[in-house]
Amino acid sequence: MSVQQGSAGGMPVLILKEGASQTKGRDAQKNNIAAAKLISEVVRSSLGPRGMDKMLVDGLGDVTITNDGATILKEIDVQHPAAKMMVEISKATDNEVGDGTSSVVVLAGALIEKAEELITKDVHPTIIVDGYRKSALKSIEIFNHLAQKIDPSNKSELIKVARTSMQTKLVSKDSDELSEVVVNAALQVSEPNESAYMMDIDDVKVEKKTGGSLRDTKLIKGIVLDKEVVHGGMPKRVEKAKIALINSALEIEKTEFDAKININSPDQMKMFLDEENKMLKNMVDKIISSGANVAICQKGIDDVAQHYLAKSNILSVRRVKESDMTKLSRATGARTVNNLEDLSSKDLGSADLVEERKVETDKWVFIEGCKHPKAVTILIRGGSQRVVDEAERSIHDALMVTKDVMEKPSIVAGGGSPESYVAGKLREWSSTLSGREQLAADKFAESLEVIPLALAENAGMDPIDTLTELRSKQTKGSKWSGIDARGGKVVDMSKLDIVEPLSVKEQIIKSATEVASMILRIDDVIASSKSGGGPPGGGMPPGGMGEM
Repeated sequence: MSVQQGSAGGMPVLILKEGASQTKGRDAQKNNIAAAKLISEVVRSSLGPRGMDKMLVDGLGDVTITNDGATILKEIDVQHPAAKMMVEISKATDNEVGDGTSSVVVLAGALIEKAEELITKDVHPTIIVDGYRKSALKSIEIFNHLAQKIDPSNKSELIKVARTSMQTKLVSKDSDELSEVVVNAALQVSEPNESAYMMDIDDVKVEKKTGGSLRDTKLIKGIVLDKEVVHGGMPKRVEKAKIALINSALEIEKTEFDAKININSPDQMKMFLDEENKMLKNMVDKIISSGANVAICQKGIDDVAQHYLAKSNILSVRRVKESDMTKLSRATGARTVNNLEDLSSKDLGSADLVEERKVETDKWVFIEGCKHPKAVTILIRGGSQRVVDEAERSIHDALMVTKDVMEKPSIVAGGGSPESYVAGKLREWSSTLSGREQLAADKFAESLEVIPLALAENAGMDPIDTLTELRSKQTKGSKWSGIDARGGKVVDMSKLDIVEPLSVKEQIIKSATEVASMILRIDDVIASSKSGGGPPGGGMPPGGMGEM
């Protein structure tokens, strides 16, 4: 039935289409708040080193086992619009800083939950939002004041950050070896920039293959291509490689227009084929004359060209992805050539070794031992596909936090200690605010404490006792006191070398405040109906049989 709005004269006015629904005021708010809180609940139990994992099965029956907030929310197909906003902030945090994807959702859920308590006491949502915005700015200011500056090229500091990021994941047992691999890769591809470093995460290629164990994961100073050498007669191993990167096909190009060739005698046929062979041989000669002994081609290589390359002992790989060509160029120092005519010895890159190796059942080409590679590969091994997939997610997060610290070299301790410290300072500051905004600032401080609280709950500690102990230690001036979830105690986190990038904490506060403010300001949800008739030209209405 269509939604009616009463006009001033008491006449019913039809505004919305038939079948549209409208939820107003408190109901709309309650509905959105409940959805946001539910999403936060899903992720909350996976927070921290003692957090649980989620098993996610998609429509095709593929299984993902993870405790990475962004991955969990991406895999569950969320329908509710307010819940979708929570999924978006976790995605944005993942893309921006790579870590804190669970914390941001837990914090946003807490902010919304605490705001609901104020709304039931008749505090207007706009006042809460204003209070939250001011508190967020103040929190970031306190975080900056609290953070410690570090040297972005100091390897041991970077390893602490990478290791902390892996402590909460499935790979925590091997975090020492893996964090070493991650930091070495990051330092290799980063470039100095005024007071910090610049790093492009795409310069670290991550390849994964089941087999062996996580400890067999290694850094290769070069690139691994998941391709094999194109021809059996080519060498499988080339030392002191001179590498040509070619972005054109070593094939006879088809003409753009239709052409016919009339051949009347076998001689003409032979001439025609000889000419084709000659053209292909010329192409291969170009590569030989440049002095290359490895040719890597982005397009196809004709069988005849393969034969000539094999005769000249040139190891060749074909149909390599464009992204890999870019990485190869950065790793070996070669210039990608679009036209074979231009190929000269100046365009070649170098590597100590190019070799085809068997990894599990596949043959891959390893290009390693590059002098000063600006692109490297991390080859992840592990017992099963699930382990390798989760290790890849963990290594991505660790690479991102290392990048964050190199670009903005400030760190804070982990274990919920900075959140707890900031919450205490916010309480002191809130007394300077006037009116009801003070209530919102207090609720913001309470929400920040939900992070250490969740860490404690997931570690099986008593939440109330822990929070009281944490507050008292913080008040006594031990600003790095936090939750040691593995030991089940409140301790000084900086002594345990649990540290996180400041930029991650800033991103969490900004994103969580923005999404909470957005959801709280909604007081009307108008959903248009599913289309009544079928789509033009017959057929089923959207939603298939369920609509019929």
